[in-house]
Amino acid sequence: MTLRAVVKGVGHYLPERVVPNSEFEEKIETSDEWIRSRSGIERRHFAAEGQTTSDLGIRAAQAALADAGLQPNDLDAIIVATSTADLTFPSAATMIQAGLGMTRGFAFDVQAVCAGFVFALTNANGLILSGSAKRVLVIGAETFSRIMDWEDRGTCVLFGDGAGALILEAEEGTGSTDDRGILATDLNSDGQYRDILYVDGGVSTGTTGYLRMQGKEVFRHAIEKLAQTAHTALDKIGLTGDDVDWIVPHQANLRIIKGTAQRMGVPMERVVVTVQDHGNTSAASIPLALSVGKERGQIKQGDLVVTEAIGGGLAWGSVVIRW
Repeated sequence: MTLRAVVKGVGHYLPERVVPNSEFEEKIETSDEWIRSRSGIERRHFAAEGQTTSDLGIRAAQAALADAGLQPNDLDAIIVATSTADLTFPSAATMIQAGLGMTRGFAFDVQAVCAGFVFALTNANGLILSGSAKRVLVIGAETFSRIMDWEDRGTCVLFGDGAGALILEAEEGTGSTDDRGILATDLNSDGQYRDILYVDGGVSTGTTGYLRMQGKEVFRHAIEKLAQTAHTALDKIGLTGDDVDWIVPHQANLRIIKGTAQRMGVPMERVVVTVQDHGNTSAASIPLALSVGKERGQIKQGDLVVTEAIGGGLAWGSVVIRW
């Protein structure tokens, strides 16, 4: 028998404020048509004043717990993927742990920007396979609206706020690719590309800073690296794009999503797309899309799902899951 980390529940939360593209037309030189044609984004959600990343994460976690039929103290661990934690420390994860009323186990953050959820899932899988935890709540939560330069039309129109959560539980499998749960993972990073996507603030500057991005360079790396990591993960278990029921990609840009699917040989009919409604929610985008995909009736038990993401670092990776 083989131990697997099996998905038991998913959930998400979006702030109440919806910001359509038209709202930016009043503030910067842009248009709804310009934003849609370059990104596929039509609207996004922004957190309310005083609403923090951990607040969003708590709401998504509660939805995932309800979906799984579990209580907070049924969990052994919480991992939160975020680049916009409430404070330098303590971690957003411990704040969410307290907010849920969870009085046991452990909690910590993972920071790999837009690839954060893939890195967090891989860490959760490792905890389960090692026997360190039986049930792990994995959350992606972001308030990127707090690090936008509202005069930079190339970035400020692309991002949104939100949170998604997924619960993994240890179960015995047969060791075949028919098992439910995480079947393969692939993680990568290359720090030489730091300057094409970063925030120009932090402890060294004494400021929060703003997101800075070389869009064309990020696009070029994304198309190549996302398809490569997905193929690598599938190769590890002897599967191909033909075996995939759903790609659930990082929701950064519709052109990147289409380009990656094409390179993988998977038609867009088998890709979960939410970028038009949420914008780029960084580490929250994959769990948000997983939750919405299940809610829509797209993702069903037994489906083979590939998630892949790339973010600042550069950091990129993929996870193959039998739902």
